[in-house]
Amino acid sequence: MTRYPGSICDVPGILVGQVSDREGMTGTTVVLCRQGAVPGADVRGAAPGTRETDLTRPENTVDRMHAVCLSGGSAFGLDAAGGVMRALAQQGIGFDAGPARVPIVGGAVVFDLGVGSAQAYPTADFGYQAVLTANDRVLQGAHGAGTGATCGKAVPGAAPHRGGVGTASVKLPSGAIVGALIVVNACGDIYDPQTGALVAAGTVQGVQTPCMQALLEGFGAAAKPGQNTTIGVIATNAALDKAGANRLATIAHDGLALAIRPVHTCMDGDTLFALATGQVQEHPAVLQAAAVTAVWHAVLNAVTQDD
Repeated sequence: MTRYPGSICDVPGILVGQVSDREGMTGTTVVLCRQGAVPGADVRGAAPGTRETDLTRPENTVDRMHAVCLSGGSAFGLDAAGGVMRALAQQGIGFDAGPARVPIVGGAVVFDLGVGSAQAYPTADFGYQAVLTANDRVLQGAHGAGTGATCGKAVPGAAPHRGGVGTASVKLPSGAIVGALIVVNACGDIYDPQTGALVAAGTVQGVQTPCMQALLEGFGAAAKPGQNTTIGVIATNAALDKAGANRLATIAHDGLALAIRPVHTCMDGDTLFALATGQVQEHPAVLQAAAVTAVWHAVLNAVTQDD
């Protein structure tokens, strides 16, 4: 399997912090943009767990986001974003609300309570430590929010394949960069869009059992609503307004659809955020094509790499 190069941290100003609980098999991944970025978001899955997605709407007031907190732990894991806020506030980072600066932190969670301990989930301390340790290296595979992630879970009796965190970037001739960080915890299987090869799926007695085929042949669905989900962040150094950032997040879901089958089901809470830092100019359609490419590369890296 080719390892697709690059990282979301190739975008200037973007850092990533990760905290993993190896015993409880859960964790948190935080994408930081301390100077603030124009945000967008698109929720496609039917069972999401999210934070601050409404703020990204073009008609709403605040136009900068300072971090996106991705966590395991299902809805419990949304608490980790509070720790991100606390750390950023201590650093004087946030929206100037007059008497205080309020860090704007988006968030989304995956369900990993069936792996490791169901009583283990990220807390505010996870988010706080992720900010303090953030750097320009992303550990791929079973790290951070991907520690307890799995995929290929739709077939009854199948043992899931591990999921994880993956990242990739596309560098354009204009100097624009589009990077993606994806946490794969999908109900569906993972395919290489270039070759059509099945990369990751559940197994029965060691034999891969593709979800789409099993579902269409009437084997039923083993996964339950809310127990899956692929979440992530697309970042670019290009200039976009909030409407453009929302469209970037929307089109980036095509990258999930290319690599994950099925995706956006009633059992997934698939959510993507976009962050635009505004240093260079590039046509939105070019950025959208780059985002699709970076996303599916990141999906493949999540399930094939283990840093």
